[in-house]
Amino acid sequence: MNIVLFEGDPFFPRGDERYDHIRKVLRKGVGDVFFAGIVDGAEGTAVIERMDDRGISFSFRPERSAPPLYPVILIVGFPRPIQLKRIFRDVASLGVERLLLCGTELGEKSYRESTIVDRGAARSALIDGAMQAGSSAVTKLELCDSALAAIAAVPARCSARVLLDIENPEFSLIDAPLGDPSAETPLALAIGSERGWTARERSAFREGGFRTCSLGSRILRTETACSAAVSIALAKAGFMEGSR
Repeated sequence: MNIVLFEGDPFFPRGDERYDHIRKVLRKGVGDVFFAGIVDGAEGTAVIERMDDRGISFSFRPERSAPPLYPVILIVGFPRPIQLKRIFRDVASLGVERLLLCGTELGEKSYRESTIVDRGAARSALIDGAMQAGSSAVTKLELCDSALAAIAAVPARCSARVLLDIENPEFSLIDAPLGDPSAETPLALAIGSERGWTARERSAFREGGFRTCSLGSRILRTETACSAAVSIALAKAGFMEGSR
């Protein structure tokens, strides 16, 4: 954790991973300061006021607003539940603004029945990714029943719309024209589940203005493709160099 985020009362009970991190990793005690922030709110410093077997109480002093997330909308076909948690953490760590998780025609229907979202594990994983990145801004997660629903959720104005696929790509992603992503014109990227897209879904993406790009000739896991595609896109747009 490169920032410790909290919601609600400034208190971490014993057993909370943040309690363990502050006590065992940071080795902080009463009166010590650590870098903290409110989820999707201000960042600043926290001072430990009480630490015992019940938990840690602290005061928080806001110092700056949450930094903006990168203007990227990532559509992902439901992967295996074991991959989901890693995807949540990685895309949040990379600073993706919105993650649209959608059902696909070839995807295993049982994957959509995973309780990872309902029981709060998805939110927790997204917050973990933000804490790793040292940011209080957390990726927004939206669930869509189908690829068509995900396409409809993308804003009308985008700098580019890209379907990542190995079938008949127009460009490699590293050479693709991605425009100038901004808050008003975000970049949309779509990555399928492990069985890929159907011809009908590919047609829907084309009709929705998506151009097909590849990440090379190798077939990647969904989680690997997410990290690779977002990293390449952010680098092309100048975000990774800190120039924007």
